[in-house]
Amino acid sequence: MFSWFRWPRLVYHLVAIFWALVMLLPLYWAIVASLGVSNAPPAVGVQWWPPAPQWQNYATIFDLIPLRRFLWNSAVVLFWAVPLTVLTSSWAGLAMIQLPFRYQQWLLRASIAWLIIPNTAVWIYRFQIYQWLGIIGRPAALFAPAFAATSPLYVLLYYWSLQRLPYELFESARLDTNHQRHLWWFLAMPLVKPTTIVVALLSFLLYWGDFTSPILYLSNTNSFTAPIGLQFLQQMDRTNWPILMAAAVVILAPSLLLFLLLQRYFLHDSALAQLFHKE
Repeated sequence: MFSWFRWPRLVYHLVAIFWALVMLLPLYWAIVASLGVSNAPPAVGVQWWPPAPQWQNYATIFDLIPLRRFLWNSAVVLFWAVPLTVLTSSWAGLAMIQLPFRYQQWLLRASIAWLIIPNTAVWIYRFQIYQWLGIIGRPAALFAPAFAATSPLYVLLYYWSLQRLPYELFESARLDTNHQRHLWWFLAMPLVKPTTIVVALLSFLLYWGDFTSPILYLSNTNSFTAPIGLQFLQQMDRTNWPILMAAAVVILAPSLLLFLLLQRYFLHDSALAQLFHKE
């Protein structure tokens, strides 16, 4: 029998499980829809599981379009984009906290102002820059923003995380070494590991689901990425929902798997906890 002080914890877990199931319901519906009969009308009412699951729908999408090639192209973009984003944004964040406070505020305001500007406003200028660099039509055009930290948000995440650290840590570290790369690698990065995980995950989702950049900068079909493949399927048959849902599940699977593998790092910052709460 539960004592009175156990009931709030039990209710908390029940509510959390309920909302988790609600959030997972669209994903479950997509999986169920992907197992329906191809080119058949949608089921009437709620169908919790198809009577005859059509698992071959997942093999069919690879026969209709070169999805393997598209997935490989997306993986190549991620191979360059995610590490470069983490590298440049962490460098920029570490550099910001070492500036005088006045300059930090200027850069902070400039970063927030840049976040307000919509991406559509820079498409033409970015295209002109890529054309001048000679990377239009090449996969490098897709991960080129990673050389500039991809987004000011990632720089701000590192800036806010590093700013929480005691300034004396950096002062004492400078007594041992004057090399910024040592300060970055041996002190800053181990203490902001959750921020690195978040930036890596956000940049992964951004580049993996990027639909606009391949359309703007690529012309060769063999260089297209996975989101373009989903658009190809939709143009081939807009009403074949099982095939479209199967492709959507395949493209969504890496993001879900990565989040499940990394979500434990979001719960707490063990390095900072040991640093500030050591007794």
